[in-house]
This record gives sequence, C-alpha cells and structure tokens, in this order.
Amino acid sequence: MKKYLALCFVMVGCLFFAGCGKYGEKDLIKDLGKKIEDSKAYHLSGELEIFNNEDSYVYDVDVSYQKEENFRVSLKNKTNNHQQIILKNSDGVYVLTPSLNKSFKFQSEWPYNNSQSYLLQTILKDIKTDNDRQFKKVEDKYVITTKVNYSNNKELVKQQIYIDKDLNILEVHVLNSNDQVQMKMKFKDIDLKANYSDKYFTLNENMASKEKDENSAQVSKIDNIIYPMYLPANTYLSAQDKVTKEEGERIILTFKGDNPFVFVQETVDVEDEFLTIPVYGEPELLMDSVAAVSNESVTWVSNGIEYYVTSDTLNEQQLVSIARSISVMPVGK
Repeated sequence: MKKYLALCFVMVGCLFFAGCGKYGEKDLIKDLGKKIEDSKAYHLSGELEIFNNEDSYVYDVDVSYQKEENFRVSLKNKTNNHQQIILKNSDGVYVLTPSLNKSFKFQSEWPYNNSQSYLLQTILKDIKTDNDRQFKKVEDKYVITTKVNYSNNKELVKQQIYIDKDLNILEVHVLNSNDQVQMKMKFKDIDLKANYSDKYFTLNENMASKEKDENSAQVSKIDNIIYPMYLPANTYLSAQDKVTKEEGERIILTFKGDNPFVFVQETVDVEDEFLTIPVYGEPELLMDSVAAVSNESVTWVSNGIEYYVTSDTLNEQQLVSIARSISVMPVGK
C-alpha cells in the first residue's frame, strides 16, 4: 500500500512539473504568435527604463493597437512629466508633443523597420526572424534571447524576452555586447481584446489633450549652454553665437574639421495654432525624449529647450550619437 501511494505521488508530481514546463521552443513560439496575431486590437501599459552609465531615465508607457496598422504609443518621462506620442494611422507616422501644440510627420516604415521593446508585433518579429535565437526555462518563466535591430545604436546587440507559462510577455531586456542591460521594459497589463472608437487614432483627437509639463513652460533664456560630449574624429568647436528671438534666445555652436556640423539650442516656442512639420526620416527614442531623425538632422525637446543637430556630411548614426552624448557644462549666463 505504501509503495502504491508513493508511486501515485511520483506520477502526480511528474504530471505537475510536466504541466508547468509543457512548452518547448517551437510550440511556445507558435502559440505566442497565434495569440498576438489573432488580436484585432490590444492595449498594454508598462514602464521603460533606459540606462546611461550611472543615470537612468524612466518612462510610463501606454500602447494601443488596432488592425490594420493603427498604433498609438504614449511615452511620459516620469522625471518631468513630459509626454510625447508616437502615432501611426493611414495618413502616416507622427511624433506629437501636445503641450507644445506641435508634431512631426514621417513617411516611415515604423515600427517594423527597427526593434521596439514595447510593441508585441516587433518583439514577435525579432523572435521569428532570428534562427540563432536561444531558448531556456528559468524557474517558472521562459527566456528567449534574440538579436536586435537598432539601426542608429549599434551598441545594442541582443534582447532577453521573459514569458510566463500563460504566454504573457513580462519583461524585455536590451543588452550591449558586454551583456549590460541598456533598456528594460516591464509590462504591467496586456489586454488583447481592447476596443477603440473611430477617432482614437486620429491626429486631432490626440492633440486635443494637453498636459502641463516642464517642457511646456515658456523659458526666456538659456542659463547653461549644453555641449556634445561626443565629437567625430578631427572635429572642433569653431564658433559660438547667441541670437535674441522675439520670446527667448537661440545658441548656435558651429563645429568644423573633417566632419563639420551645427548644434542649435533654443528656448521652446509654444505654438498658438497646431503645427505639423514634415520630416523625411524616423522617430528615435533618445535618453529623455523622442527625437525626429532625418538624413541631415536630429531634432528634440528636453527641459524646455529645443535642440537641433544638423550636417550635410555626417550620417544618421553619427548625428544620433552626437545627440545622445549631450551633457550640461555651465559656462556662465
């Protein structure tokens, strides 16, 4: 009788553990793909943390998706409450800053042309297209490691995707070649049966809500000039000029040498009427803001100041590297 009971316990234990670890790599990817692809609309929220040496920048992330190809991604910087929205609808791709009454419009393949740690479709795409992906079970989770494609940040080489036994994506860690986590996306809620009104993904609907943040405050002057910490080889600062605007001022830094460029910083103008600026390029998440990146320029807003890096000789990756390297260096008022 004791032997019979012991055998029963062993069998029950085996069934239990088999149930917890029922997925192999192929079955998990197949079922995860079906779960995501069958969704006609979804909503998710979470927190994205971006690491830069000893510093980190944290965003509240809110994502809405509706077939066919409507996306709305709200990124709110938790430090200064600055909100930007990446919107895709049938008219194009936009980066909206409602507090400034301004948007950039792109003719872009976003979001599928790069990895995006907060979108289910691009995570699934990275998994399916990497034939060298790694799969393992860690405690009660599955971890899939894949290559990533961040075209303007080659330091990011792979990601670890954490999935629970019910095929919910829990976290995505993006790492550099030294296995250091550079971005961490934590998913809080995922609803694969969301419903949205016809107006939800329209430009006017998303510009209607204006939240106050530090970046919308009217700044009259630039107290501390900001300099890029990264310069391309054989490039140097040759001129520094200040221009007074009707409301505020503009600082122009001119760099010359083998890789010349101009870096402009100016006080933010809050537009009286809604303004859309066409850009031939891509939206790009920097450390503390979403930038508009084109072949010849990078434009972004941070802490009440608007920045431009422009060059007719540097490529996009070099321009973005300069933008990412910004550091405050007081030089007097």
